[in-house]
Amino acid sequence: MITDDEIAKEETGEELYERKAFKVDAGQEPMRIDKWVQQRIENASRNKVQQAIEAGFLTVNGKPVKSNYKIKAGDNILLMSLVNPEHTEVKPENISLNIVYEDDYVMVLNKSPNMVVHPGIGNYTGTLLNGIAYHLLNQNPGLTEENLPRYGLVHRIDKNTTGLIAVAKTAEAAAHLAKQFFNHTVSRKYTALVWGDMENDKATITAHVGRHQRHRKTFDAYPEGEVGKHATTHYTVIERFNYVTLVECRLETGRTHQIRVHMKHIGHTLFNDVEYGGDKILKGTVYSKYKQFVDNCFEVCPRVALHAATLGFIHPKTNKELFFEAPLPEDMRLLIEKWRNYLSKKTDV
Repeated sequence: MITDDEIAKEETGEELYERKAFKVDAGQEPMRIDKWVQQRIENASRNKVQQAIEAGFLTVNGKPVKSNYKIKAGDNILLMSLVNPEHTEVKPENISLNIVYEDDYVMVLNKSPNMVVHPGIGNYTGTLLNGIAYHLLNQNPGLTEENLPRYGLVHRIDKNTTGLIAVAKTAEAAAHLAKQFFNHTVSRKYTALVWGDMENDKATITAHVGRHQRHRKTFDAYPEGEVGKHATTHYTVIERFNYVTLVECRLETGRTHQIRVHMKHIGHTLFNDVEYGGDKILKGTVYSKYKQFVDNCFEVCPRVALHAATLGFIHPKTNKELFFEAPLPEDMRLLIEKWRNYLSKKTDV
């Protein structure tokens, strides 16, 4: 049974930083901002707060300040901090990385399937972050998680989702990227194969996403907003195969399992999504040959059919827009080809 501690550590979603907002009370005497913030965050050290300020993770009235800035009544303070930070030491491991782009400030990776992004409960080694740590420490042996938390990881994707992930190589770059995720200015599109023939060619799904009330290892959609966090997904149909549909999903928010939950919510569970019931026939005929065909499809793509296909953001140093595309991985490409061939035969099986 999943514990409350495990639940807390899984609530991060795609974005690994959160906002902490403060407003200085009327009558507050002038005080150094590093000291003032430290007093309001549990277990925060003065040094950690100073590092966050110097890296640009803190603003006052929308502008960065120095640690010796004296707060005054009415100041609006915004601090970005890691969501439920893992205290597990990240062990550098020589893991092959598919690097799409790299410079002195950022790195973009194309993650393979069946790889956890960062260490956590049950997965302390062999993760993408273990490989990132090894790679960055080879470039800069003096690098530590003190000056670059989580070795620059600012967002994540699920274990069995493939595709693009951005990594910051400096604390300043991490702050810059985290702000873009907060402001929903990062462009992210996913390719997914879902069960059923979509009614609309394009539409928007808006429903809070939160922990399932009974099945605590999964999440659910709450359209009334009574539970969870606000989430919005836009989708466009790419290709139809009668019983399944290939779609492009554009995220506004990055909640845990957002696309998987939203698609199930509208009756189009992702193909071979074990956790959400997509690993059995949800649409199609009753013929045994069709069942065999679907089983073969599951074997071709033995995971949820979801791929982070594009990623766009503003470079933290040059302020130029960067845009990356990752082609469909082989398993999804073969899966889609099988459905395309099946449809072209136009015969009942």
